[in-house]
Amino acid sequence: MILACIAIAVAAYFLGSIPVGYLLVRIFRRQDIRSVGSGNIGATNVLRFGGKGLGAVTFLLDVLKGSAAVWLGGALGAWLMPAIATRDAQALAALFAVLGHMFTCWLHFRGGKGVATAFGVFLVASPWAALAAIGVFAVVFALSRYVSVGSIVAAFSFIVFAWFFPPGPNPPVFYAVECFIALLIVVKHHQNIRRLFNGTEARFGAKKPA
Repeated sequence: MILACIAIAVAAYFLGSIPVGYLLVRIFRRQDIRSVGSGNIGATNVLRFGGKGLGAVTFLLDVLKGSAAVWLGGALGAWLMPAIATRDAQALAALFAVLGHMFTCWLHFRGGKGVATAFGVFLVASPWAALAAIGVFAVVFALSRYVSVGSIVAAFSFIVFAWFFPPGPNPPVFYAVECFIALLIVVKHHQNIRRLFNGTEARFGAKKPA
C-alpha cells in the first residue's frame, strides 16, 4: 500500500508541476513570466503581461492538469489499492497536484498560487462546492476588482461549501485535505494580503507599470 500511495503522489505531483504559464510565455512571447509583474506563473500574471489569449489558455490548462491528477489518482487507487476508499486516493492526488503547481521542481520550486489547479482538483473531488466557490469568486471580483481578494474569499467559502455539498461520502481525511488545500491557497497570497493592507495591491485592469 505504501508503494501505491507513493506512486499516486508522484504521478499527481508531476502532473501538477507542469509550469504551463511559464512555458506558454516563453514559447510565444520569448519572455520569462517570472521577471515581470508579480513574478507568478499563474493565469493572472500571464494575462496581464502575456495577453488575454495566453492567460485564458494558462487558466484552462492549469484547471485540466488538476482535474487529470485527481482522476488519475482515483484510477490508480482503484487498481493498486482496491481495499482503500477511492476518495482517499483522490485526496492524496489532489494534495500533491496542488503542491506540484505551487512548488514545481522544474522552476527551482517556485510555482504559482494554486487557484486554477485547485479549482480543477475540486471540480473532480467536490464539483458542486467548486462551482459555488467560483461563483463567490466572480461576485467578489466584480465588486472589488481584486483577483487576490476574490481568490482568498473563494478559498474560505469552499471550505464551507465542501462540508455542506459533498458528492457522496465525506470522510474526515478527504475533507481535511480539501481544507488544507484551501488554506494553502490563502497562505500563498501572503504578499497580496500585505499589499492590500498597505494599499498597493493592483486592481484588475489597472495600467501596467512602465
